[in-house]
Amino acid sequence: MFVTDSASSTSLLGRPCRRQALRTLPAQEAHVSAARHFAADLLETWSVPTSERDSAVLIVDELAGNAAQYGHERMTLLLALDHDTLHIVVTDSGAAVERHRPDIAPDEHGRGTGIVQYLAQSTEIHQTRSGREVRASLRCSP
Repeated sequence: MFVTDSASSTSLLGRPCRRQALRTLPAQEAHVSAARHFAADLLETWSVPTSERDSAVLIVDELAGNAAQYGHERMTLLLALDHDTLHIVVTDSGAAVERHRPDIAPDEHGRGTGIVQYLAQSTEIHQTRSGREVRASLRCSP
């Protein structure tokens, strides 16, 4: 596991950020709660207000859950606070996700992405050579 928490003008997002933290975990369902607790504790330390912190933790939970389900080796959580925006980036080592599976009832799966899109001001999904990267941005006022 790799963890950093820094106040830095050089960001892992490629632009300046006030605060940022990175945690890498095995892409397994058992580690989703560790990602969620890491985010909750860190955002409290960064003085992110409770309602925004709760939304961010729910986003982390959904994205880490997807990374654990579809990733193969590891998942990485990046949190970056940039003035009034919290950037949440989850990467995994999985392949592209099939959008519709006829063997699964539509009411059983697929709500996580909708929850993230509802809570976040913006979301992006990128397939990379090494896996998938999902970005969500959430307004906050620390």
